Amino acid sequence: MVFTDKITFSTKGFCDIIDITESVDKIIKKTKIKNGLVNIFVKGSTAAITTMEYESNLVKDMKELAERLIPQNKFYHHDQTWGDNNGFSHLRASLFSASLTVPLSNGQLELGTWQQIVLLDFDNRPRERQVLLKILGE
Repeated sequence: MVFTDKITFSTKGFCDIIDITESVDKIIKKTKIKNGLVNIFVKGSTAAITTMEYESNLVKDMKELAERLIPQNKFYHHDQTWGDNNGFSHLRASLFSASLTVPLSNGQLELGTWQQIVLLDFDNRPRERQVLLKILGE
């Protein structure tokens, strides 16, 4: 069986990190699928999906890591293409990933105790982000 759904999140941009685990779990509960895989995919080239411990200091650390690796205030060739100055956002999103697949067992996401699913919005403005879910299993 395959089940598809989507969730929309309002983000602030600039490395906004949102814990979406509960929203994903609510959709899983709507299905009759108990065992399989859950694919979580964010539409857009300036956002990403990953897992981390969603804890305030680690969230700060993640934002600082993104800034150290791909600073906002640097010249990026992409900025000349559209003039929107978000080249850093595209690079950050590419460094992470647009999707994540998590095993599902007995109707539960197989996440570690301190592991949450997070949406990272790297763009330089607020956005409405669509996250698509494909739940495959039995």
